Amino acid sequence: MAKIYYIYPAVFHYDPDVKGVGVTFPDLPGCVSHGEDEEDAFRMAQEALAGHLYTMMENKEEIPAPSKLSEINLEEYKEEGEQVALVLVSVSKKAVQEIGQKSVKKTLTIPKWLNDLGEKHDVNFSQILQEALKHHLGVNH
Repeated sequence: MAKIYYIYPAVFHYDPDVKGVGVTFPDLPGCVSHGEDEEDAFRMAQEALAGHLYTMMENKEEIPAPSKLSEINLEEYKEEGEQVALVLVSVSKKAVQEIGQKSVKKTLTIPKWLNDLGEKHDVNFSQILQEALKHHLGVNH
């Protein structure tokens, strides 16, 4: 059966000297996040997990299997004076794949006369630029 969700354990860090909740993923070094409160931290952890997995896929890195909760020693992740909790964070495979499909805003410069003419003819500048880039790069996405 194909994988529909990625589910990884995350450590939520509660430091009395720092506002909010920090998040680390034991199986994914460098995948960290932070939220204003637990709900925000969970949402931000999902975004961080999806982005991290997407980057690993793009770089053709092997995605590690998640650790079993019983195998994680929370004391290893606890700093002095800090409380920690173990939480499962999941993201759908679709959400990870869609990260590469998000649109980004680009600012560009064209001659005024060309802009005026394009507007007169109701040109969708974004669509034209996308089509031209795809043609120029030889991609059919």
